[in-house]
Order: sequence, then structure tokens, then C-alpha cells
Amino acid sequence: MPTTATASEVPTLVLEPTDQAPLLARRFLAERFREWGIADDYLGRLVVCELVTNAYLHGEGPIIIRVFMDERDGGVIVEVWDAGEGRPVIGREDHAATSGRGLLLMSELVTDWGVRPLNEGGKVTWAKLR
Repeated sequence: MPTTATASEVPTLVLEPTDQAPLLARRFLAERFREWGIADDYLGRLVVCELVTNAYLHGEGPIIIRVFMDERDGGVIVEVWDAGEGRPVIGREDHAATSGRGLLLMSELVTDWGVRPLNEGGKVTWAKLR
């Protein structure tokens, strides 16, 4: 469960839970990558989009996004916070379903991911990029 930077050190984006949240989160992540000189932000944009979309569709309240580098190994960590109590889980593979594959896809593309509860309620869903 990565947490290697304090909230005051990490740029944070707070979004209303609307259909515009994934787009704004992708732009936020792309800007962080540009600041760090990382040219390929495709995986990061995909991951932040999936996590923010889940927060928008299944969470509650404002969506908070943090993107930072793990000080131990330089890997990028994406965190998405929301006030919902539900926890994202990878569902059974269903070839007839028209949705519900995002977490499964994301889990195959990242080094690790998980969910941790917040003391004040809600959760943080995080992913560490490869």
C-alpha cells in the first residue's frame, strides 16, 4: 500500500463527480508527467480514467486525485479518493457484459493496486504504474 509523500507535497486535484471528471483527471496526470519529463503518459491516463470513472459512477462526493512518484523506486502512483463506502472489486469475466472490464484490464497493466479506507470515511483507490 504505497504512501511515500505527504499531502502538502503532492499536487492535488478536486473534482465534482460529473461526466467531465475523467477528462479533467487525464489532463491533470498529463501535466504532472510533462513536469517530470515523462513522454509516455498513455498508461497513466488510462489508469486515472478508470479509477475516476469508478469514483464518479459508484462513489460519493467530490473526487480527489493525487499523482506522485514513489521516493523508494521512482514509480508513479495514482490515487483517487471518494467518500463512498463501497470498494471496487474485479468481477467475474463475463464475455456478454457491455461494461465491467476496466478494473480487470487495469490490474493487468499496473505493478500493483488496492483500496484503503479513510479514517474520515470513504476510500482511496491507488495504482502503481509499471
